[in-house]
Amino acid sequence: MKSPSSQPRSRRTLDQSLLVLGASALATGLAALTLAPGISAASSHREAPMVAGDPRADNTDVYAFTSPDRSDTVTMVANWIPFEEPNGGPNFYAFADDARYNINIDNTGDGRPDVTYTWYFRGKVRDAENQFLYNTGPVRKIDDANLNFRQVYDLTVTTDGHTETLLHDAPVAPSRTGPASMPNYAALRAQAVRSVPGGAKTFAGQAEDPFFADLRVFDLLYGGNLSERGKDTLAGYNVNSVALQVPKKLLALHGSAARNPVVGIWSTTERHGANVSDSRVKTHGDDWRQVSRLGNPLVNEVVVPLKYKDAFNSISPDQDRTVQPVVDKVYDPILPKLIKKVYGVPAPKVPRDDLAEIYLTGVCKACGPIKADLNAHSLNKDANPDEIVPAEELRLNMGVAPAKKPQRLGVLAGDLAGFPNGRRLADDVIDISLQAVEGAAQTGTLVPALAAGDKVDKNDARFGTAFPYLALPDTKNVNASRVGAQRAGMTNPSNAAAIGGIGALLLGTGAYRMKRRRTTG
Repeated sequence: MKSPSSQPRSRRTLDQSLLVLGASALATGLAALTLAPGISAASSHREAPMVAGDPRADNTDVYAFTSPDRSDTVTMVANWIPFEEPNGGPNFYAFADDARYNINIDNTGDGRPDVTYTWYFRGKVRDAENQFLYNTGPVRKIDDANLNFRQVYDLTVTTDGHTETLLHDAPVAPSRTGPASMPNYAALRAQAVRSVPGGAKTFAGQAEDPFFADLRVFDLLYGGNLSERGKDTLAGYNVNSVALQVPKKLLALHGSAARNPVVGIWSTTERHGANVSDSRVKTHGDDWRQVSRLGNPLVNEVVVPLKYKDAFNSISPDQDRTVQPVVDKVYDPILPKLIKKVYGVPAPKVPRDDLAEIYLTGVCKACGPIKADLNAHSLNKDANPDEIVPAEELRLNMGVAPAKKPQRLGVLAGDLAGFPNGRRLADDVIDISLQAVEGAAQTGTLVPALAAGDKVDKNDARFGTAFPYLALPDTKNVNASRVGAQRAGMTNPSNAAAIGGIGALLLGTGAYRMKRRRTTG
């Protein structure tokens, strides 16, 4: 009789391997059956060639709406740095120290800012000699000693050429580096909300990207056959945000939101220019140069031709009407022709006075074919008609009360408090814009062939009910969706059962072979 140890080594190895493989496969199958589907799904993001290479200056979205919980104020939000991967350390995401970030308000309709709020940021490192980490322990306070890198900012307001500093050294909410580092990020972020003289509030810091869309629209309009829809491409990514809640009277012409409720809003980024000057000149220029601009969503992406995108980012709205090739594309846009070519949906007749009304003048009965008085500067009683010019701005009629039941399609759905009357965080600007370029704002009827839009109807994260309303930053790595997809494959009941079945078979075979060997040995 041979002892088991005297069996050929290769046979013992095979039997043990069958047991190990079987146990592993069975465990995997059972685990997969018990796991919940783990797919962690991930406007003006990278819209122009030059700013696409300068993420800290890349202005991705701007929002402006009457605050739902403080109806005597307007909340404005502007975002920068697109596609922030939550785990992108050890140097996470900071505003540029050498840039200034602006939110501009035009209350006269001349295309120039009458009020400008500006954020100037400065980064500070506690220990640059002996540390490489963003934080060296749990961070529970906005000035926590464990926070190795921090930013502060000054906030100024400029009116009538006079600039006043409203806040000095206000803290920025840090990048959310993870649950171990920041166990209560909501409490931490709340410490970055600051009151501003005059009854305003401000916030600066990281937030979940509130823009939601299926960006496969750029793959020949959803794959050329509408097959590539339904995935929120922005899900999982963060941005850097500034938010400001301001009493309406501080924005309105002559301080009266009742007589002059309409304002135009846009954000800009400015950097110090690289001046070419004669070396004999002792004083070199220190001018700020505008490198990014954003009012209405998607204008620079899908209205402005590629040749003019960088130039569009550098000019003020009062100059828009002087750039004839861009004005021409508002009246005769590219997108409806592309939709007709790909999907056969007839393009509305040109010139598109309805789009000019939405993007350049604001909506009013006397402004164009859309017969409603909504958000044109000409509705301001004290505005000088001779000064009003066509200009691309996000216009908001502050006299429209917040909707009790906001509709994602905004004005197209009869909700006058939504886009294009300002823009709320939950407005579905992709679907609204798609319908608008196909003429729905003028006809009052949605285009049936495109009624489903991109099939992404809401943000993946819930927005807050109080200032700054933005969702907290994501912490999971974006490519977790791939892991999730793999898990989803395993969590498919038939796949999981198959894996478990194979495991049981391997386990049984290994056990049988070992038992038989002991019996016969």
